[in-house]
Amino acid sequence: MKFRLLTESDVRSVLTMDDLIETMASALGRFSAGAVVQPVRTVIPVGSDKAFFGVMPAYARHPAALGAKLVTVFAANAGCGLPTHLAIIALLDPESGAMLALLDGRYITEARTAAVSAVSSRLLARKQASSLAIIGSGVQARSHLEALARVHRLRHVAVWSPNRKRREGFAADASAHACPISAVDHAGEAIVGADLIVLATSSPTPVIESGWVKPGAHIMSIGACRPAEREIDPVLLARARLFVDSRAAALVESGDIVMGIGEGRFGADHIAAEIGEVVNGAGGRRTEGDITLFKSLGLAIEDVTAADLALRRAVERGVGTELDLAS
Repeated sequence: MKFRLLTESDVRSVLTMDDLIETMASALGRFSAGAVVQPVRTVIPVGSDKAFFGVMPAYARHPAALGAKLVTVFAANAGCGLPTHLAIIALLDPESGAMLALLDGRYITEARTAAVSAVSSRLLARKQASSLAIIGSGVQARSHLEALARVHRLRHVAVWSPNRKRREGFAADASAHACPISAVDHAGEAIVGADLIVLATSSPTPVIESGWVKPGAHIMSIGACRPAEREIDPVLLARARLFVDSRAAALVESGDIVMGIGEGRFGADHIAAEIGEVVNGAGGRRTEGDITLFKSLGLAIEDVTAADLALRRAVERGVGTELDLAS
């Protein structure tokens, strides 16, 4: 039984952000239309409350794709030169169940997350949005800059993270972008006046205050993916028009939402829509003054469809290594 092995460099060589944005829009639409079979991910703690192992299977119909991502989040890896998030994705033949491919999933996770945020921003942000604030300076900050620059004409980017050296390094590394990029000394300084706000943090407590956010802004929150963590001021979350990738996941995984409901700030109906419903024609932004907020948790179907795209591109171009489980 032969399958194709794709390393991170293989995956990088065949996936483009433009392709991923369109593929993620399609995947989100299919998910919200009921054309995907996918449970809420299974997550177990490993050793401590800062290490987790997650299993994320999905099956999509028309066109068919079947697979699963195994992902680990080990915060301590930052101190020993390893990425905090590691993953592999297995693709299976929907007709036989045989293995088709095994792919490195770290880069796919990084890139598809930013592509999904770009889909949300294309649908929900004001058309004239041109200023971007990024809270965080890791791989997600970098991939979000790349993705959002493809759906908006950015005129200014401000970045803040707690580590001065890292945020200044981010600004220097990103200087090849057409717009000015500045590292600032306070999160509020980055956010005040911004049209687009990316929260790409590992913080378990809020990093953004409601008063910093102007009417009409669009916020993309990709951190705080556990029910006891939040990275958004709860006053802001209650004030915003809220969108999610999956209602089922958001109501059990997102601490910002779970704790907000538990505190009586709002109910489950505060979720205006899944972003896939907006892809399929549901209402998004209602007024120019709406603050729209997309809470991204990450879906298995995003990983499986991104991996399927990578495999198809790799086969076309002869990229990767063929292996045989029977040998």
